[in-house]
Amino acid sequence: YNARRAALSVIEVFMERMAPYDLRPVDFSVLSLVTHNPGITSRQLCTALGILPPNLVAMVNTLEKRALIVRKPHPRDGRAMGLHLTTHGRKLMRDAERTAADLEADVASRLSASEAKTLIRLLKKVYL
Repeated sequence: YNARRAALSVIEVFMERMAPYDLRPVDFSVLSLVTHNPGITSRQLCTALGILPPNLVAMVNTLEKRALIVRKPHPRDGRAMGLHLTTHGRKLMRDAERTAADLEADVASRLSASEAKTLIRLLKKVYL
């Protein structure tokens, strides 16, 4: 219950701050994974984010139409396509990730440095 209340509180502000980039939390998550894992496959994204493949296909198509990502043949699996950011996608994610980091800093400012470190450590124990 408490985790959900905290998440809803932060997500509301996250959505406001991501509005200029036209990114929902799930879009940001997908683009963040592509940013930090160039060439990641759709299957890997589904596994990492717990998204069903049909839902991811529509999302990837939308991000591709917005010229944020591009599909390229995977170097080791001829049947798979790797996802990569476009130049426009890299710029958008630089700005969006800076905005997200600012939000995290704003939220963490309510905690002492030790509390913030403990919170992150405990949250990672729950989701990793």
